[in-house]
Amino acid sequence: MTTSLMRRWPRFRFLARFFFDDFILPTRRLILLALSGCPLAALGYLLGWGYAVFWMVNGLLVIASVIDLASLPRRRELIAVRELPEQIDLGRALPVCIRLENRSGQLVWYELLDDLPLSFDRLEPLAGELPPGSVTVRYETRARERGTYTLSHLYLRYRGSIGLWQKQAKLSCKQSVKVYPDLSAVRGYLNSLQESLIVDGRKVMRRATSGSEFHAIRDYVPDDDPRHINWSASARTRRLMTNQYRPEQGKVVTILLDCGRMMGVELNGRTKLDLSLEAALTLAAVALRQGDQVALLAFSHETKVYVPPGRGLAHLHTLLDAVFDLQSDFVESNPLQALEYLFRQQKRRSLTVLFSDMENYLLEDQMAAYLRRFRRSHLLLLLSLADPLLHAWNKAETVSSRLAYIKALAQRFQLDRKAFQQNMIGAGIQVLDVPADQLTLAVVNRYLEIKAREAL
Repeated sequence: MTTSLMRRWPRFRFLARFFFDDFILPTRRLILLALSGCPLAALGYLLGWGYAVFWMVNGLLVIASVIDLASLPRRRELIAVRELPEQIDLGRALPVCIRLENRSGQLVWYELLDDLPLSFDRLEPLAGELPPGSVTVRYETRARERGTYTLSHLYLRYRGSIGLWQKQAKLSCKQSVKVYPDLSAVRGYLNSLQESLIVDGRKVMRRATSGSEFHAIRDYVPDDDPRHINWSASARTRRLMTNQYRPEQGKVVTILLDCGRMMGVELNGRTKLDLSLEAALTLAAVALRQGDQVALLAFSHETKVYVPPGRGLAHLHTLLDAVFDLQSDFVESNPLQALEYLFRQQKRRSLTVLFSDMENYLLEDQMAAYLRRFRRSHLLLLLSLADPLLHAWNKAETVSSRLAYIKALAQRFQLDRKAFQQNMIGAGIQVLDVPADQLTLAVVNRYLEIKAREAL
């Protein structure tokens, strides 16, 4: 900033405060009264009264304006306090409570507008009466993007009983709110006392009840394996008892989140990264509840976040705080670099679940070879969201040569995706290309299936 600009800057700040913070505006009533005085002044001029009517009408307006302005409350006599939750889920209603306090001793009418971020639903100004004392105003809004947002000010306009002029004030009321991913599936699982997980009204497979690790002794039922009967316990209780086994706990599940350009594509108003993040957190909750350890790595062209393996539901909060504000970068992702970083950090064998886009798998020349090498020390599960546009073009009717050409291309891309899946499955690498509404269901089911088979 130059010296001349530094000298003039205090004046600009004064003008900004005057016009935006403490400006006085005429109301609709004053404008209508001023316009209605014009016919009266014209009538008086025609009747030969000269400008007497004109000066009388305008003089009354001036006197009323002076009285109105003098009676308006001072800015310091109006106090606003905002209350809102510290965190909210994406797309959920955010309740906001504003308490207005009037210390002027007179009734005023107000219009209130909150300083909402651009990604929040916009609202009309809140209007009402503010008697002496305090009034509580409530409204709801919704956030459309994850992250940490700050609500800095409240914009208030108020007028008195005469209602010719209104003042506007910019009240400082700084608060922050964290917008988390939609955690309804995670909370539904953690709060469930059943032996199954319900996701979007559909039942995920039952938790594995067999394995190699001893869990408990219970009563024998006809469907139990006779080889697991505990004869010593049966002799003590004089009824058949059986040993209950479960899969081994303490395994490591590593989640890789692609934050590259392709993950910023929207599907029905939600980005692929949002959908993948919600599915990843649900998988983490299930794995931690099963007694396993969970690590997480987020990457684009470079490593963005790495959370080492941890156990217990308290670790879920660590994962959530690390990734709730992740955004997709407008660059091509580099999954090979992320896998190399993970290979250096994670020496212990783990189930590595990669949330990415199928195009990244197909376009990366060295991807298949590196995945086969990585498969030797880790169990891999590749996840991708199916492209609804390709599915729609595959089902389109060929009513013209142009549509036939587009359909042929769509089928070609679909065949490439299936060929990559078959190639990876042949190498012992599981690949899931599922619709967006089935991603959470598919990844949790596959994890529980792997646990039941003790493939890790």
